[in-house]
Amino acid sequence: MAEVKKGARMKYIASCSFGKDSLAMILKLLELHYPLDEVIYYNTGAEFKAIDNNKNKLIPILEKNNIVFTELKPKEDFFYTMLERKVKHNDGTITNGYMWCGGVTRWGTSNKVNAIKEHYKKYGDEFVIEYVGIAIDEQERILREREREVKKLQDIPVSRMGNDRKRLFELLL
Repeated sequence: MAEVKKGARMKYIASCSFGKDSLAMILKLLELHYPLDEVIYYNTGAEFKAIDNNKNKLIPILEKNNIVFTELKPKEDFFYTMLERKVKHNDGTITNGYMWCGGVTRWGTSNKVNAIKEHYKKYGDEFVIEYVGIAIDEQERILREREREVKKLQDIPVSRMGNDRKRLFELLL
C-alpha cells in the first residue's frame, strides 16, 4: 500500500453497488460519523429494479449529508458487450460477445474496476481512501483485485454486523 505524503489531502470514497453489503456499509459509515466525501456507483445498464429503488432512497440521505453521488457507466452498452461485440479469444477464435458475466467470466468486473480507476485520476495527488462493503466470503477476492488499484483500502465487514444490519436496512424502508 502507498504511504501518505505529509500534507496530502484525503478523499474518502465509498464504492456502492446498492446491494445489501455496500448499502449497509454506507449507512454504518454515516451512523458512526466516518468521513465520507463521495459515493460512486457503477451502473451497468442492466440493473434490477431493487437496485434503482435502493439508490433512489439513499441519494436524498447523501444530499442531506453533503456527500457527492457519482454514477459511472460503461463505455459500451452492456448487452452489446455481452451478445454482439466481436471478441477475439486467446486461442484465436472470434465470437459474438463475452457471454453472461460471472464465475470465471469477469468482464463486467473488469469494466467496473477500469471505470473506477479512470474516475480516481481526477483526484491527482490526493490520497484516496476507498470504502468497499463486502461480505465475509469476498474479502480475499476484493483485496487481490483492488490492492494494486487504489492507494488505500478500508473495509467494514458488514457480514459481522449482526442485528445492526437489519436495523440499518429499516432506515431505508
